[in-house]
Amino acid sequence: MDRLANTVRPYAWGSTTALPELLGTAPTGEPQAEMWMGAHPGAPSRIDRGAGPVSLAEVIDAAPEAELGADAVRAFGPRLPFLLKLLAAGSPLSLQVHPDLDQAREGFADEERRGVPIDAGHRNYKDANHKPELIVALTPFDGLCGFRHPAQTADLLANLGVDGLKPYVDILRASPEEDALREVLTAVLSAEHHAIAETVEQAAVAVGRLADRGGPHAGDYAAYAGLAHHYPGDPGVLAAMLLNHVRLQPGEALFLGAGIPHAYLSGLGVELMANSDNVLRCGLTPKHVDVPELLRVVRFEAGDAGVLRPEAVGGEEVYETPVDEFRLSRFVLAPGAAPRPLVSRTPQILLCTAGTVRLRDGANGATDAAAELALAPGESVFVPAGEPLTLAGDGTLFRATVIA
Repeated sequence: MDRLANTVRPYAWGSTTALPELLGTAPTGEPQAEMWMGAHPGAPSRIDRGAGPVSLAEVIDAAPEAELGADAVRAFGPRLPFLLKLLAAGSPLSLQVHPDLDQAREGFADEERRGVPIDAGHRNYKDANHKPELIVALTPFDGLCGFRHPAQTADLLANLGVDGLKPYVDILRASPEEDALREVLTAVLSAEHHAIAETVEQAAVAVGRLADRGGPHAGDYAAYAGLAHHYPGDPGVLAAMLLNHVRLQPGEALFLGAGIPHAYLSGLGVELMANSDNVLRCGLTPKHVDVPELLRVVRFEAGDAGVLRPEAVGGEEVYETPVDEFRLSRFVLAPGAAPRPLVSRTPQILLCTAGTVRLRDGANGATDAAAELALAPGESVFVPAGEPLTLAGDGTLFRATVIA
């Protein structure tokens, strides 16, 4: 196993305090949004096997089957197919969706064929992979996920008393569900900027007033008021009002599959995703919004947010998802308990988020002190495929691996 040295990304929406508090470091005053663990080319973790620090991506490239295992290489090629993150949102991220695998392949091939530069601001597809993702809350965590039922959204918008929203209310009440969602989202994102900005500002005042009034929906109104504060006049604020607002408690999770509009608003969590950069934005961002391509990718399906809770499987708490590129689970270790053996045919990244976790080489626990690593919150290791180890300690450990 290899202790990881990881990069913290300073995106503007990041919290200035959440990651430092977890890591036990002093805040810098600058946002610290994400800590990446894996072999993503944008910020690969580094390991040291005695010859000095080296990129985990380079280590895998040099011997993919030894590091990843034959099964993972056969299924996903000679690369680590997932990226693990600590994500700390101090302000809302952009409202976005991700393509499915076929859409990503088609979109990437089309932009390559048309010669769109890979770093162009209007480029949609950075690679040919899909980007399903899972977020597990470490603190109370607010987000938006999936379309609310149109009739419920119609009532929410009608309560605002904003004349510019009345046409959307009528559509949401009169049209079939999928048609209603498509028509309203299209209208919001395609509207003339001045007119829609005025409606957004009026809606912002109304949601702030209703949030202050209290009641069963005050939390939803407060979330939309916060978006309007951060993104005044942005049509994405109205698009966000079509979505479910959800507050995760620690240990609860959301799975974001292809075509599901979503945004993270605030909180600290563990995020695991397929190794891709493909994002189509719906708003709440100064970046490019490609409305036609977005509408091709979005799934206009209504339902609740689908909060996940882990399922106990042999002492391991597993977050079940419908993808093979990643599998996330959690161990809550108690002091004095027998060490737990852990071995996998596929690569693993282990992340401590609370307490102290001790890892020993060997399925039965090696006795050599040099074969033991102690992880504090925020520390992580890479475990090559097939390498046995044992877990002990008093803390919480997240395990990221693949299904192959």
